[in-house]
Amino acid sequence: MLTKPKLDQAEGLRRMVSPRPVQVIAVTSGKGGVGKTNLSINLSIAMAQAGKEVLVLDADFGLANVDVLLGLHASHTLSDVLDGVRTLEEIILTGPSGVKIVPGSSGMQRMAGLSSLEQAGLIRAFSELGNRIDVLLIDTAAGISDSVINFTKAAQEILVVVCDEPASITDAYATIKVLNRDHGVHRFRIVANMVQNAQEGRDLYCKLLNVTDKFLDVQLDFMGAVPFDDFLKRSIQRQKAVVEVYPRSKAALAFKTLAQKADKWPVPQNAGGHVEFFIERLINSNQEMEASL
Repeated sequence: MLTKPKLDQAEGLRRMVSPRPVQVIAVTSGKGGVGKTNLSINLSIAMAQAGKEVLVLDADFGLANVDVLLGLHASHTLSDVLDGVRTLEEIILTGPSGVKIVPGSSGMQRMAGLSSLEQAGLIRAFSELGNRIDVLLIDTAAGISDSVINFTKAAQEILVVVCDEPASITDAYATIKVLNRDHGVHRFRIVANMVQNAQEGRDLYCKLLNVTDKFLDVQLDFMGAVPFDDFLKRSIQRQKAVVEVYPRSKAALAFKTLAQKADKWPVPQNAGGHVEFFIERLINSNQEMEASL
């Protein structure tokens, strides 16, 4: 057995790489079936088309499907990296416009039980990638599982996808409530998905805002609306991103507008803006959750 170093060795690792601030965005929804993963895919490609180096982490460890939606095949996943049989570089897939994808794996509890050596290795792997990426976009699972909470609270930006269904609004509110009251998160960015027009999207945002204003201490920023679009359905059937195959469609233009807005979000310039700090926060969040059980 190898002697296992303490986690504070990560401090030494930080000094080995050239710091580069990375924008970390978690995309979540509360309820499934609201188009969250499609939004994640198209947003990441739109940002890449605008000149960003983007890495997508498929964090839906139960139903990971970013690769499937893009017609890609993942031979290995993050579990193989944690098991030491593959490096992070070896499992990464390349998607449209050069977007890099870390395929999802099963077993979130694996993250909670990492040894110090494994923790240091994972931090090193992501920090080395951090020198070559501008945006880390995390496609979380639906719901408010431990995995979703840990990924979202470790991110700098939380993008909540909601559609005009009572269950979607209720579940989005529940996610915001848990993150706010239990984890001290105060700002969320809202996207209305699958709406008929811009006004319907604004109305949907206002419904959610009216509830949060009454009961929570949060700031909700409206990022816009993505319309119903037959071209989006066609792109899904073709296992392609709509911004790639139907770039002038209404949905594609909405995703590009969202990417332009995201490009203006502030990126922390201090140490907390570096990708290895995100991984450390994620590991610590999982260990804290495990210790409380």
